Amino acid sequence: MRRYGKHTDEDDIRSRPNRKGNRPRTNIRPKHEDAAEGMVLTVDRGRLTCLVDGRTVLAMKARELGRKAAVVGDRVALVGDLSGKKDTLARIVRIGQRSSVLRRTADDDDPFERVVVANADQLAIVTALADPEPRPRLIDRCLVAAYDGGLEPLLVMTKSDLAPPDKLLELYGDLDIPYVVTSREELADGGAADRVREQLDGRITAFVGHSGVGKTTLVNALVPKERRRTTGHVNAVTGRGRHTTTSALALPLATAGGWVIDTPGVRSFGLAHIDPTRVIHAFPDLEPGTEGCPRACSHDEPDCALDAWVAEGHADPARLYSLRRLLATRERTEGD
Repeated sequence: MRRYGKHTDEDDIRSRPNRKGNRPRTNIRPKHEDAAEGMVLTVDRGRLTCLVDGRTVLAMKARELGRKAAVVGDRVALVGDLSGKKDTLARIVRIGQRSSVLRRTADDDDPFERVVVANADQLAIVTALADPEPRPRLIDRCLVAAYDGGLEPLLVMTKSDLAPPDKLLELYGDLDIPYVVTSREELADGGAADRVREQLDGRITAFVGHSGVGKTTLVNALVPKERRRTTGHVNAVTGRGRHTTTSALALPLATAGGWVIDTPGVRSFGLAHIDPTRVIHAFPDLEPGTEGCPRACSHDEPDCALDAWVAEGHADPARLYSLRRLLATRERTEGD
């Protein structure tokens, strides 16, 4: 084997050309200081639609970003053809730092987290009061994800013409979560959309809910110019709707000056990516009761102070049950 000393002659070293071209290989990446700033509106099979200076631009991710993926809501830097004309393609060269992240896993045994939305200010958790029945455990999981990711929760209850909201409001009353109650008739005449829009003014809000709750119908009422296909059908046996929204999409609110991000309906909301010790932060009505807990308490053991706290009437026993269900079980679906 030929060895070279400390002081080699450059002419004595054979240079291997790049097989794919004549340009030499380098690890130095361009800075793209002249890149334009944009916002990712939707992602579809490796192509990202971005908003750049008021126009939509189709782009792809630059190779130097590696495995780092951009999601809806990301602030990105783009180069290339930014005209937005047909058959043009720009390139995303940087992804900005995220102020918030909504993440989920397929189930509680899945080690791979999925970033659903970035940089949203608020998470609107949409649930029907009937047809299909409310699923409080799924709502709790969405609350955990919201608090963990830095989003403020908003509870939107639909189909109040089929069932009253009293029971659900009582269950979450101590959490001081803002809420809006809507009916199908109110959505049709625009009254309900106006009340929801008041909660979205000037903010970026991600909408999440399982299929059939009327999430996309609500989004269509908020942004009538960008109508998305709704489910319109709930299975009589399973009580669940069909998935019709297949990708997240950011839509501007013309009158309120904010953004709505419609996301695909979920049937489960895994929390495998969340540290169990942080789950208690999603239950502010229970958190003060942990002051008397032993060190490193799992909140699901005989010495946990939460039992006495709840027994004294400081919080609803159903909330403690929800917390312990999240901590003690890693279910693949939330069936309740």
